[in-house]
Amino acid sequence: MKRNVFFGMLIAGLAGLMAGCTEGDRFDYDKQVILVTGAETSPLAAFVVDDTTATYIVTASATAKVTEDITVSFAIDTSLVTAYNLANKSSFFPIPLSAVRMDGTSGVIEAGKASSSGVTIRITSLDEFIEGRTYLIPVTITGVQGGDLEVLEPSKTLFLRIYQTIDFYSLNLEPSYNVNSNFIFDDNLKVTMNRGYTYEIKCYINAWHPGTGGNQISRLCQFTSKTESGSSMLRFGEDGNTIDALQWVNPGANIFSNTKFATGRWYLISMVYNLQTVALYVNGVKDAEMPAAEHVSDFQRFEIGMSWTGTYRQRQRFLGRIAEGRVWNRPLSANEIQIGLCNVDPASNGLVAYWKFNEGSGHIFHDATGHGYDMDWSNTWRVQGGENDPLVEIDAHSYVNWLKDGKNLCNPLNK
Repeated sequence: MKRNVFFGMLIAGLAGLMAGCTEGDRFDYDKQVILVTGAETSPLAAFVVDDTTATYIVTASATAKVTEDITVSFAIDTSLVTAYNLANKSSFFPIPLSAVRMDGTSGVIEAGKASSSGVTIRITSLDEFIEGRTYLIPVTITGVQGGDLEVLEPSKTLFLRIYQTIDFYSLNLEPSYNVNSNFIFDDNLKVTMNRGYTYEIKCYINAWHPGTGGNQISRLCQFTSKTESGSSMLRFGEDGNTIDALQWVNPGANIFSNTKFATGRWYLISMVYNLQTVALYVNGVKDAEMPAAEHVSDFQRFEIGMSWTGTYRQRQRFLGRIAEGRVWNRPLSANEIQIGLCNVDPASNGLVAYWKFNEGSGHIFHDATGHGYDMDWSNTWRVQGGENDPLVEIDAHSYVNWLKDGKNLCNPLNK
């Protein structure tokens, strides 16, 4: 059964190979080939790195049992990252060569078998890793000795994507809903999003609040203009939906998530507007999309939770914590969102503001880009009463609460 599954997945790789063949040199399906194990399914594999003891074993596979011993040679070739990025519209970085070692250079497929012994990819140092960068280790087949087997070109390289364990704090909103407020940036920091935009926030739900009168709404945050027009607001519940459904309210179209959010885990939420559609991504995967009216929004204000005075802050409170707030002045691609599951390079193209919310102390949320979007929570603003009432200045710094989250494994499941 496993061999049948393997051949089924291999068809996609063979089809890619045939696409570049002429009528005179069509690929022979009866011909036996060799590839890096796993690359026939996806050229990208997850390599979770806790420390410098992390290892990953790479092997080769033949499409049938071989009749004699075959030696397959491997190498780490970081020059292949550039071609991968171009082909996939991604922005990975090649791992620094001083940070990685390959134990052994070849594996052997013994006669009567279809899989080789492995080479071990070993992380030797984290010193040259730059925070916010996502690294690839391209492990490729460089040669085959014995037999008469060709290497399947589309599957000759496996790109190991590094997911690095990170110790981090997060901003804990549960102890007091009085932390909910707005920070309004100076007029010279206003950004007009005329090329589309992407807003991102990472959140962890401790529990759902019970609501009042059977109405459960939990407001997470809002990226908006100084006057709160043309805003992108995230809230759970509302419009007859259950509390575990996320709504993105924006000028182009209001969209609900298909994902039902669970307590006790981290989620990266990405909101993308590309002048034609709005798309909601959850943990790097497109969750919902719909056509949107064309619009131009300004960014000059960030709201945590529901900040209105009166009972609104309590009735729509968010019982959880946040991290990784990001403002982009362009729509990100799906691959770019995937790369940023853990964090992003502060110097990334189009990144306007980036709050990691991991200070661990104090009440100033620093902008990692250096563009000047620091937020001082002793100088915030709240709406006085209802939606059209005036803003009042609020010192909310004493309500800022930090929580050490232990380790953010930042693995493919983003747990």
